[in-house]
Amino acid sequence: MAAAPSSPAHSALLADLRARAETAAHRTGAACPCGATRTLADRPDATVVRHGDTVAKAHAPGTSHADLAARLAVAAALPGVLLPPLATTPLPVGDRLVTFWPHGAPVDPDDPDAAPWEAAATLLARLHRAQPPPGTGPLPVTRGPRKAARAVAALAARSRHPAVPHVLRAWAALPAWARGEAPQPGRATLCHGDLHLGQLVRHPAPGGAWLLIDVDDLGTGVPAWDLARPAAWYACGLLPPGEWARFLAAYRAAGGPAVPADGDPWPALDVPARALTAQTAARALAKAAGENRAPDEVELSVLDACARMAAAPPEPTCAHRA
Repeated sequence: MAAAPSSPAHSALLADLRARAETAAHRTGAACPCGATRTLADRPDATVVRHGDTVAKAHAPGTSHADLAARLAVAAALPGVLLPPLATTPLPVGDRLVTFWPHGAPVDPDDPDAAPWEAAATLLARLHRAQPPPGTGPLPVTRGPRKAARAVAALAARSRHPAVPHVLRAWAALPAWARGEAPQPGRATLCHGDLHLGQLVRHPAPGGAWLLIDVDDLGTGVPAWDLARPAAWYACGLLPPGEWARFLAAYRAAGGPAVPADGDPWPALDVPARALTAQTAARALAKAAGENRAPDEVELSVLDACARMAAAPPEPTCAHRA
């Protein structure tokens, strides 16, 4: 279990992580012109700090050293797809593993019209077509169905919101493999495992291209799960049709194997998109309950989609599907 953010153990971890980021940023021993070390994220599953152009990340407690080392090796071997780490060996710090990365510029959340959907799709397609580099050791299987199952199980145990039955029925209507209860159908490829626009940064080099970040879920799996989140957003009306069309066209143009090269993509995407919709709804209800508030407009869109799925599971999730 991760130390609470206000605990002495967590404060010690944060101080240690900041010191290590500063050391990694100044390997030559030069005087520091970078200013203060900033905390970029501080959650139970990850603590991330930045000093200058160096980022240090403490991964979730219980992270496998072998799995993380294999993922770092893949990132180092695919520098045009994934942001390469500064070192390929995780550093043990207390009960955590720490990795070091160059800092890249993230997607601007205040400029949705500039969202790099084509770049995200192209990078995914290239990742799905790549082969794991030799000598990296076995990569873990991606956790898409298991993560969704955990979110839904936690919802069933903790929430009394009136939308909960819709989410549970939508989840129960999925095939066993989508709920993590049976092997996945289809050919496995390299997969990112947690795609969203927050997982892209521009490489810090001048004119740097967009690259994927966050290897915590990197592994082998069915590539349709990497497209499931944007597909679910589109099906729920949260991703405009034009942006979805750009994403899908770019993925196909780059030879992505998750969907056919032309024609209807939904036979491949429908079930993973439904699973991600149920997972997102479960997390939305949990977040709203934790913040003692009603679901917001975006969360209600996902809950409404679950209600439609629960009422008529064989039918399209919503009218936006085409």
